[in-house]
Parts: sequence; structure tokens; C-alpha cells
Amino acid sequence: MKRIVLVLLACLSLVSATAHAGAQREEFLAASVRAVLQSSVADQSAPEPIFPSVEEKIRWLNEMTPRLARRMPDIQERIEFLKTVYYEAQRAGLDPQLVLGLIQVESGFRKYAVSSVGARGLMQVMPFWVRQIGSPDQNLFHLRTNLRYGCTILRHYLDIEKGDLFRALGRYNGSLGKPEYPNAIYAAWQKSWSYSPAALPQTASR
Repeated sequence: MKRIVLVLLACLSLVSATAHAGAQREEFLAASVRAVLQSSVADQSAPEPIFPSVEEKIRWLNEMTPRLARRMPDIQERIEFLKTVYYEAQRAGLDPQLVLGLIQVESGFRKYAVSSVGARGLMQVMPFWVRQIGSPDQNLFHLRTNLRYGCTILRHYLDIEKGDLFRALGRYNGSLGKPEYPNAIYAAWQKSWSYSPAALPQTASR
């Protein structure tokens, strides 16, 4: 009996431990906004990220992959995850390193994390978004689905806030106007996921 109790407690800790936020608030969406968001999450184009060059793709993956080793021991899983993050971030016009920082704060890279308010997955997406802009068969614990929703939602909030990332992150967390959450994202972004693209080769001047 004691062993069963311990196993149950361990399972609960995997589900709810330190799922930081994801408390986006359900708001009325204009029909035009809803249509744009629905189109965005429904697109099923192949998730192959487009890098400035093959060399830059290799360099980025080589830099980011070791940083995930402790959280994702399997190298193929890490590469698939990073390529999907890059693709979905790029598609939404976001910095991939910002998205990695957000995932670190939101879920600690736990695919099946559930917060105390019911937000799900890596980017802690609230289930009401599936009802608002998705379809019932979409699973927020699926890697690409979760990243698609998370990046689309953050882009939506950035548009509302006219590019103000600090306020957009506050909306994402449901804590608009408070500094703690945006500051945590910025810290994770800069400390754990900073990256400088390789300089483009200089052309000889005539």
C-alpha cells in the first residue's frame, strides 16, 4: 500500500510540479482575428525550418543541442524538438531562443506538464484556445501542436501590444502589468539560450 501511495505521489509531481504559468485569460475575439488564428493553427505544412544557410543550421543545432542534454538525453529527440521550436518560432515571427526561454520557465521542458489552472504541455497552453480557434481532435500534449499554439498565441499578444514584448509576455502569463514573469523569461532567454548568428562574409569593395 505504501508503495502504491509513493507511485501516485510521483506521478502527480510529474504532472503539476513547477508548471510556472500559462494562465492566459479567455477573451472575446473579433471574427477577423479568430479567422486568422484558426488559419494559423490549422496549417499542416512540413515543419522544416529555414536557416540563412546550411552552415548556420549546423552551428545553431550544435550550440543548442548540448544545452538540452540534461533534460532530453536522447539526441534525436533533442534535434527534432529544436527543429520544431525553430520552425514554429520563425513561422510566428519570434526569436527561437526567446521561445526556448519561455518553455524553460513555463514547463521546465516537460512535455506533459499541467499547471494548477489546467494549462498544458511545453508552452502551457490553456485548453480554451482549442475550443476558440482549433478543433476537438487537437492534442495540446503533442509537440508540434503545443508549440504551434504557444507561438501563435504569443504572436497574437505581441500584435495586440504593438510589439511590446514585456506586455505581451504579461498577457501570456495572465499577469499583465507585473514584472516578475517577463523578467523570468528575459533571464532564461539571456542566461541559458543566448545565441549570436555567424557574421555574414564581407564582400570586397571596388
